[in-house]
Amino acid sequence: MRLISEGCPALLYLNLSYTDITNGTLRLLSRSFSNLQYLSLAHCRKFTDKGLQYLGSGKGCHKLIYLDLSGCIQISVEGFRYIAKSCSGIKHLIINDMPTLTDRCIQALVEKCQQIVSIVFLEAPHISDTAFKALAECKLVEIKIEGNNRITDLSFKLMSKFSPYIKHIYMVDCQKITDAGLKILSSMRNILVLNLADCISISDAGLKPILEGFSVSKIRELSLANCTRVTDATLMKIAQRCHGLTYLNLRYCDSLTDGGVEALGNLHSLLALNISGIPITDLKFCHGAKHLDYCDVSYCLQLTNNSIKHLAFSCHKLTSFSMAGCPKMTDVSVQYLSGVCRYLHFLDISGCVHLTDRTLRFLWKGCRQLRILKMLYCINITKPATSKHSVKLQKLEYNSDDPPPWLGYDSQGHILLTIWNSKSSQFALENTFQRLDIYGC
Repeated sequence: MRLISEGCPALLYLNLSYTDITNGTLRLLSRSFSNLQYLSLAHCRKFTDKGLQYLGSGKGCHKLIYLDLSGCIQISVEGFRYIAKSCSGIKHLIINDMPTLTDRCIQALVEKCQQIVSIVFLEAPHISDTAFKALAECKLVEIKIEGNNRITDLSFKLMSKFSPYIKHIYMVDCQKITDAGLKILSSMRNILVLNLADCISISDAGLKPILEGFSVSKIRELSLANCTRVTDATLMKIAQRCHGLTYLNLRYCDSLTDGGVEALGNLHSLLALNISGIPITDLKFCHGAKHLDYCDVSYCLQLTNNSIKHLAFSCHKLTSFSMAGCPKMTDVSVQYLSGVCRYLHFLDISGCVHLTDRTLRFLWKGCRQLRILKMLYCINITKPATSKHSVKLQKLEYNSDDPPPWLGYDSQGHILLTIWNSKSSQFALENTFQRLDIYGC
């Protein structure tokens, strides 16, 4: 770092993540890099609060607008106060993987850093609504938080009141977010990206006001992955009103049916779609979604070759496709894909137990731009056939092992876990568990 400071005094961008820098380097930054704007100290564990105090002692780092402190669990409230004093112009802040991060840390930071427009807290479980009260002093445009059980609907109320221009809301796996909170969001006018994946308490009732609200025509990306209470009624609303939607994630929304998914054919703007793990039997929506570039139908156990035929002939511009864990697929499905989808760069056919070496011949002939191929648990595809053409690929994942039980079917493609087809059985099973420990994963 001393050599860099001597040779590159005009440096704007510096990424020191996962290095063994100490307080000495932070002192060097404050003395030498007066123009530095981007700094990443992610997962650097050998500097202390004292090092952060050095940042304000020289001419450097006062122009910093981007700071990444992910994984720096040694920083205390005092350390954040030093950052605020030295780098008050920060606009973009990332603090992921911080189990030690508390509301007091954010309060100390925001006392002087009030130009923040983008803040990211992934895996910061102790942050609560109190932090959002402090952030009300900032004009937030983007907020990301994941894996939190303390954030409630109050945070949405604070966003609506103090951050009316927010565009990107990423609230993933926040268990206390409910339909009441979503109704508050319906008054916001500028939402472009809304990610509510794994917020398992939300349902059609909460999404309806948003899909009838001021932002509905502006939403470009929407993720409702694992929101199991969402039904076809929400899909109908999405199809009718989200005319600018380009990305939609419905992974494991297992209350959806063929009828709801078919309505998505009205979304002519759609470029990327994830419907993996949904109990559908066909892909008729593809006739209207002709511009799809990315599609994931993995673990849709009932899909057949005819479904892939619909997809291939309607969405011939696909560059990325996954049908992993679809036990009914045969070589014919790949023949359809390779015959029409000539732009495929990525393909995942893992767990398709009926595919044979013919599949590879179809791919090598038709998909000449294929770069990444995943073929795990393809028991009827041989190693010699795989090795013959693997040099054409940038990345290949292959084995011929029997499919593991968690895929839900055996080596013949026979479904094992039929209990999940019954909601009453699922409810009964869930209420049987008193304790579940999974060690060593």
